Amino acid sequence: MTDYPIVLLLALLPTLGNFAGGVVAELVETSPRMLSRALHVAAGVVSAVVAVELMPTALSGGASIWAIVLALLAGGGFYMLLEMSVDRLVGGDRADASMVYAAVGVDLFADGLMIGVGSVVSFSLALILAVGQLLADFPEGFAAIANLRSNGVRRFWCLTLAGSFIVFCLLGATIGYWLLRGQSEALKLSALAFTAGILQIAAVEDLMKEAHEAAEDTRWSSIFFIGGFALFTALTGYFDH
Repeated sequence: MTDYPIVLLLALLPTLGNFAGGVVAELVETSPRMLSRALHVAAGVVSAVVAVELMPTALSGGASIWAIVLALLAGGGFYMLLEMSVDRLVGGDRADASMVYAAVGVDLFADGLMIGVGSVVSFSLALILAVGQLLADFPEGFAAIANLRSNGVRRFWCLTLAGSFIVFCLLGATIGYWLLRGQSEALKLSALAFTAGILQIAAVEDLMKEAHEAAEDTRWSSIFFIGGFALFTALTGYFDH
């Protein structure tokens, strides 16, 4: 099992990627097409995290298949409830600056939860998941800050908000780690499936939706999506070997 301070360090990686993407968005001129492609890359990476790492690990550990399936469905349902709660709290307009902030906070909380859960299985799994989310959160942070800028939020506040996302990720990692510490292997594997459900809904219903709203798809859009998927697959292969 990974020590708690190391878990917190790993949980810093997604927020680092998110913040770096936000800084780039402040330094360069953005376009709807650029935002769409960045989000396609992020969706590809997140989908690969689920398909290449989380679900194979959950299914190979000997836990009941029905426990894994139910946990997967529960994770998707949990993410939907979180988004519904955010919609009710700050309103339903996705373009509103407060909604952008809340949505990214929810995503980073899920990232931290996944790293915390993965850390009780093995350090290598937590490391791969943390680096994978660093890659995914760079374009997401880029898109989030560009969206905030388009809503008239000044640079100082954009960067301040980007830095504050660390709280969400560390909170998720803390909950995931202490909730599963010392629990059975079957429960740990079910928790991996739970986080897979969260991420899959985030990739398909959130990131891809935002990508399509930013700009109309072209043939290149699919290349950026599969490129993100391939990037994480190569990363996993490197660490596994």
